[in-house]
This record gives sequence, C-alpha cells and structure tokens, in this order.
Amino acid sequence: MSPSTSRANSACGAQPRFAVVGNPANRRVALFQDAVAAAGLPAARVVPWLDVLSGRAASFRPGETVRIDSPGEDPEVERLLRGAGDGTRVEGSALWYERFTAAVREVGRAAAGCTLLDDPDELAVLFDKRLCHAVLHKAGVPVPASPTSGATGPVVRGWDDVRDLLRTHRMPRAFVKLAHGSSASGVLAVEMAGPGRVRATTSVERDPGGRLFNSLRVRRCTTEGEVAAIVDALAQDGLHIERWLPKAAQRGRAADLRVVVVGGRATHAVVRTSRSPMTNLHLGGARGNLDDARAAMAAAGGGWDEAVEVCERAAACFPRTLCVGVDLLPAVGWRRFAVCEVNAFGDLLPRLTGLPGSGAEGLDTYAAQVAAAQHAVPRTTRNHHAIT
Repeated sequence: MSPSTSRANSACGAQPRFAVVGNPANRRVALFQDAVAAAGLPAARVVPWLDVLSGRAASFRPGETVRIDSPGEDPEVERLLRGAGDGTRVEGSALWYERFTAAVREVGRAAAGCTLLDDPDELAVLFDKRLCHAVLHKAGVPVPASPTSGATGPVVRGWDDVRDLLRTHRMPRAFVKLAHGSSASGVLAVEMAGPGRVRATTSVERDPGGRLFNSLRVRRCTTEGEVAAIVDALAQDGLHIERWLPKAAQRGRAADLRVVVVGGRATHAVVRTSRSPMTNLHLGGARGNLDDARAAMAAAGGGWDEAVEVCERAAACFPRTLCVGVDLLPAVGWRRFAVCEVNAFGDLLPRLTGLPGSGAEGLDTYAAQVAAAQHAVPRTTRNHHAIT
C-alpha cells in the first residue's frame, strides 16, 4: 500500500518534509511531532484545521509529505464542522461529514505535487459506515450482516424503520449507529425480546429538551419509548444497522481488538475488554492481554496469523491511506473473526509499541508511520472504489 500523490514527488528518494493538517495544541499532533523528531527529521509544519475551515486556503510546499490528522478536541473547529462547539453533543454528524469531506478534498487539491498520506476519497468512505461496510463486504472481508450497507440502502427515518428492518432481517440483537459517528457516539446496542419488549445499552443521554449528549457512563434504556425517542433524534443524521455478533470473552468480559495497520502491515494491536457491549476505553473498557488472546486463538484451532490477515485485507480496501485502525470482532471461542469498523484516525494508542515481527518493534504507532513514510513510493494512479 502506498500513499497517493497527484504527480511524482520531486523529493522522491529524499527524507520526507512533513506537513500536518491538525489542531496545533492537540495531543495527536504532539505525538506525531515526537516521532518526527525521534527520526532525526525537521519538525512537521502544522497547517491548522481552523485555517482550512475558515477559508484561509491551505498551502503546501512542493515535495512535502502531507498527513491529515483528526479535527477533534477543539471547540472552535467543532463549531465550524458541526454547527455547535459543545463536543459532547451528538447531533450534527451529517453536517460534520459534509463539511469535513469538503475540507479534505480541498486539502487534496492544495497538496498537488505533494505525497498525501490520507486520501480524501477514501476518508469519505471511512467516515460513512454504510459505504465502508459495502466496500469491505465486496472485497470479501467478513463483516456483520447489515440491512443498511451501501449507498442505495433503505432510508432509516426513525425507530419504526429500525424496528421493521430488525424484524425483516431477523436481527433480535443489533447495533444501531450514526452513519458518520465515531468513538461510540450515538451507538445503541438494541435487544428485542418480543412485541413492546425492547431494551438498549448506550452512552447517549437525552435532556428534558430532547437534546442528545455523549456521556462517559454506559446505561440501559428499558422501555421501547425511551429507545424510540433516542433513535428518532439520531435518524436525522443518518443511521447504520449491523447484526450484534456475540464476542469472545477474556476473564469474564467481552473482548475485541483494535489493530493498527501501517503501510499494509499490522503493526500494533490492543485487546479491549468490557462488561458492556461497547469496549471503547473511554467508556470504561480496559486493555486486555494480547498474549492470552493469541493463545486462545491457537487453542481454538485458528491463530493470530488468521486474525492479522483479516485486518490487513480490510486495510487493503483503502490502498491510498497509509494508516488505519481496524476493529476486529473475535467470535465466541476465538475461532472466527469479523471487522466491524475501519477507522481513519485509529492510531491514538500512546506508549503501545509494535508487534514482534511487524517491522515496528520498539516504535509507537506514530513512529511506525514516520518510518513507513520514509520508504513510501509515490502513487500516481487513482483506483476508485465501486460503492454499491
């Protein structure tokens, strides 16, 4: 896998000169700068998201290697993208997606003559769960079944549509997600036990005025009315539905894996465990033991190599994006695997070093990307995905 470029990089063969589109005070930018310095390279030039989104045209120098980083954790940037500066609000993800994808395409145009480590068209797919699911499925990557996969899936207008789809597709347990959400924002793990018997697990809070907020507390909704009110509000921004696959367990807790793939190769992995259906670490999930997970896979007659191969196949669907984070679901028994998401900005795993044999031993996720970018071969062709 290679980063994309609009024409041959004039600096091909030389050490890269990095530019980062990011929020200057953000920890992601700081970690990447640390990696650049550790490699003995000049500090990356930071192009603020605030400038890009405020119409102050981004400018790049010929031969620069351009990294697009997350626009998160800045209230003013959030306001420009979402229309509200409160980062805990759930609503506005459709507007966020529209403005974000327009901005990264503008960055792509401004970066003509540079090596681009994150492809704008691929970012547009990665930030639409429906499109991403369709691309993975078409490539033969195992994914949970979904009635909303692709660009031509059914329009989900609210809870009535969700309920009908779950019944039609025989999904008594499913995840209902914002199409453009991240970090478990707007996710509900829904269980239907019969007419009127519905419950859901979510981190979404609804205030008396009907506004939705992300909470750090995972809670249970125990009535259909409560679930319906949240889903009806979320549906305005677009929804994606996936079958809820039972996960493997580690020490009595549900377990999945975040696997970082850099340059087509799985370099870092962390097991995430939780007593709730959401394993996100910021929602109370905890890091599990990777050695134990690998041993469980081997005992089940599979193996770590099979898990890695699934993740690398998922990443290969996005060949012009240097680094992605793959969320891998091991089925009960640790024998089979499915990919639930591929994350464009899934590399924030501080102090985690590379897997043995990955070529990233001793490197964190950012240092691995710097090393990969130093050896990247510019790519001039554009092989667009066929979205179904």
